[in-house]
Amino acid sequence: MDDASLRADMIEGLEHQIGEPIEPPVLTALQRVPRDPFVDDSPRNGVDGDDPHSLSLPTLVRLITALDAEEGDSVLVVGAGVGYSVAMLAEIAGARRVHAVDIDRSAVHAARSNLDAAGYGAVLVDRADGADGLPAYAPYDRILLETAVVEPPRSLREQLASGGRIVYPRGAGVQTVAAIEPSPAADSAPGEDPAPAGFETVETHGPARLQPMLVDGEQPGAERNRTRREDAERAERGRQRRHGWEQDWIDWDERL
Repeated sequence: MDDASLRADMIEGLEHQIGEPIEPPVLTALQRVPRDPFVDDSPRNGVDGDDPHSLSLPTLVRLITALDAEEGDSVLVVGAGVGYSVAMLAEIAGARRVHAVDIDRSAVHAARSNLDAAGYGAVLVDRADGADGLPAYAPYDRILLETAVVEPPRSLREQLASGGRIVYPRGAGVQTVAAIEPSPAADSAPGEDPAPAGFETVETHGPARLQPMLVDGEQPGAERNRTRREDAERAERGRQRRHGWEQDWIDWDERL
């Protein structure tokens, strides 16, 4: 089968899984973004693996559809992954309008390489703690979290432009894709809406299942227990500190 037929079959299967037609901007992005640079043999790193923690295509489509980005919107993606969803948003909003951050250096390297190979090298991908966002380029019209949280961190909410939207997988375990927008009424009328104060939930889709957001020091291979991690860091600093005759020699003639 040629590439066009494979894409048509993929899109038809996606619509069947999602249960409804794919929105035109997202559909166009699916049709235009080449998949080969982003496909990896490892399910965890790919875009359509069987690993429950990977970003499956149905979940990706739900996230980007809920984001409702338009051409010219400034977009921040938290959790660059392999870069496929970032490329789709670059196709929708424009490559120079899309920024992505990831706390994992290897993910940043992979996303940059894949985006460049796919023709979206103008996208900025930076290594940063996603909870801090990317304040240098704020405010953002749209912020997409590709990691699960109970609610978006305050820094991200503060980097959202007036009238903007944040989309994220809400909850632990099996999550719901939630889209929230600022709402002054939400401050004065708290209710059952799990959106943070000052925001209201405008859309929900589901289900989704993504890894929880990591903080600095919780990347793969790092000690996740904070106390043990801090003890190890202090011990390493003590080991590297100079003692006694290891200190630099003082030239007293020059001091006197």
